[in-house]
Amino acid sequence: MDDELNLTYITLGGHVEMEKYRYLYFVIMFTVYILIICSNSTIVYLIWIHQNLHEPMYIFIAALLVNSVLFSTAIYPKLLIDFLSEKQIISYSACLLQFQIFYSLGGSEFLLLAAMAYDRYVSICKPLQYAAIMRKTTVSIILVFAWILPAFQVAVAAALSANEKLCSFSLKGIFCNNKVYKLKCVVSREQIIHDIVILLNVLLLPVLFILFTYTRILLISYRSSRAVRRKAAQTCLPHLLVLINFSCLCAYDVITIHLESDFPKTVHFIMTLQIVIYHPLFNPIMYGLIMKKISKCLMMLFCPTKTI
Repeated sequence: MDDELNLTYITLGGHVEMEKYRYLYFVIMFTVYILIICSNSTIVYLIWIHQNLHEPMYIFIAALLVNSVLFSTAIYPKLLIDFLSEKQIISYSACLLQFQIFYSLGGSEFLLLAAMAYDRYVSICKPLQYAAIMRKTTVSIILVFAWILPAFQVAVAAALSANEKLCSFSLKGIFCNNKVYKLKCVVSREQIIHDIVILLNVLLLPVLFILFTYTRILLISYRSSRAVRRKAAQTCLPHLLVLINFSCLCAYDVITIHLESDFPKTVHFIMTLQIVIYHPLFNPIMYGLIMKKISKCLMMLFCPTKTI
């Protein structure tokens, strides 16, 4: 029976002192999950109901926040169940599904940030052509592309992994990320090539595009009036902060698989939690506080008697 289970189930071995802190972990992570859902959903709701926020930039922000909720939902329910379970296990097929959702939504994040950078570039550098370029149809196509492309590419990676032999059934993590490759006896050449293509398509190229567009915005803003510079700073700063934050977390996720033995288990556990706690909460804070129109709507929602 044990041999049968070993063929199907993976043990998640990245938890620290579960017997001692399981209920504390559960309360903290459940609270964080509720905060993530409420904070992101609140801003999406405000964008939905306010006509003055029905602009491409705010639609992309709403998509980014929906992405954060989906990203968290792929991790938190299973994580909460594990905190209350005697054994932290997951079937290999469910592990690959979690792997697919985790990385496809991560790729969508970069593509959505690239779309937002392009929107800001057109708005600031080509204001007279903005309405013609950023039409509803264009925005819809960009959104579909941002979610479909990473999902399709990561699905192929998950399918390749499903057909490869496993030599280990213990994952040194708390959810299924790129450490699933450590379970395999051999990582195939096709898998390596496909993963490089994914990194190029949904990470490297979008980041280079974002850097290019913001460099152009910076140069044009520097030569323009103070009003243009102020507009560029107000609308571009949150996007850049979100990009830097998410890029750092992704870099840690990629690097850690190669430096796994160099990290103490407790440090690795804490850093892994940052990926699923920090970023989904960081997005609504950035856009809710720094974006002037959204912050005004928040004030109207929570302080309706206050004149803004």
